[in-house]
Amino acid sequence: MSRVGEDTVERQERVASGLCLGCVLVTGGTGSFGHAFVQYALAQGVQEVRIFSRDEFKQEVMRKELHDSRVKYYLGDVRDRASVDHAMEGVGYVFHAAALKEVPSCEFFPMQAVMTNVLGSSNVIESAVAHEVKSVVCLSTDKAVQPVNAMGMSKALMEKTAYAAARDGGHTRQTVISVTRYGNVMCSRGSVIPLFIEKMKRGEPLTVTEPTMTRFLMSMDEAIGLVLFAMEHAEPGDLFIRKAPASTIGDLALALKELFHSDVLVEVIGFRHGEKLHETLASAEELRRAEDMGDYFRVRADSRDLDYEQYLSEGDQGVLMMSDYTSASAQRLSVQEIMAKLAALPEVQQELNGGSGSSFAHGS
Repeated sequence: MSRVGEDTVERQERVASGLCLGCVLVTGGTGSFGHAFVQYALAQGVQEVRIFSRDEFKQEVMRKELHDSRVKYYLGDVRDRASVDHAMEGVGYVFHAAALKEVPSCEFFPMQAVMTNVLGSSNVIESAVAHEVKSVVCLSTDKAVQPVNAMGMSKALMEKTAYAAARDGGHTRQTVISVTRYGNVMCSRGSVIPLFIEKMKRGEPLTVTEPTMTRFLMSMDEAIGLVLFAMEHAEPGDLFIRKAPASTIGDLALALKELFHSDVLVEVIGFRHGEKLHETLASAEELRRAEDMGDYFRVRADSRDLDYEQYLSEGDQGVLMMSDYTSASAQRLSVQEIMAKLAALPEVQQELNGGSGSSFAHGS
């Protein structure tokens, strides 16, 4: 039976049944991805899932919300190898989501991004290898491709750290290390959609950095599907990229206004620190060696060693010119299509159907 193109729900259920055989660790587990993934895994009957994070308050909130004895909470920081080792004992699968992700903050404190996103990731990977974990899936971002900001640069180095560790162990090591890369997850913590909704509630203008700026749009369910797909299909050093449609920020703001029947103004405030006009999910160089798996690209690890002598006299005859896969060249959603995608999100449905009402007209 071919796994590619299989129904997403059926595939996720089957993979989750595999997770039940062991213990799952989610670093940064109190974040948006971790929170959603834990709820999904619990619904599928996972035996034990460990939340590893440094925020004890969010852990307590999560503990009260879930109230499930299968969830174990480990307080620690990926920067501290000893705390990572403590949480890693007996784990079968690791989903590494812990990171500093706020672009302007990383611009002003780049070494903090390096210590968490690079050194911390190295700690997680090395600990997983030492404890003979079956699979480590490291979550990355489109900002890691041709990065222009400290956050993207640190995530790019996280990816390189994972590839190097996979290359070092090859196929002789028990632990399979892979990377996933995707764009903006809609309604994730700190993202623009919840911000816009709150502004409409207060009758405030929607602040847009640049209306023609484009971004990939992806749901949390699609993000979870990607990491499960990677866990199931990965070979050492594989990178999996989820194909995604894109939208301009101006159209996203207009779609939200239409959906919530709001007449607030849209205010253009200009670029923030470290922002790109368009994001890139895959570079042309990566696409040249990528396998198209339907909803995903698999980019195999670069298996060359440090002996470059053979490349001095002969080039790579298989190289073809290709273009980057960017939010400017991807499928562009219309305002109506964006509205349909937003309306399918549970968080947006809650806002539309909740006590706050569905009308956000200015001054109401």
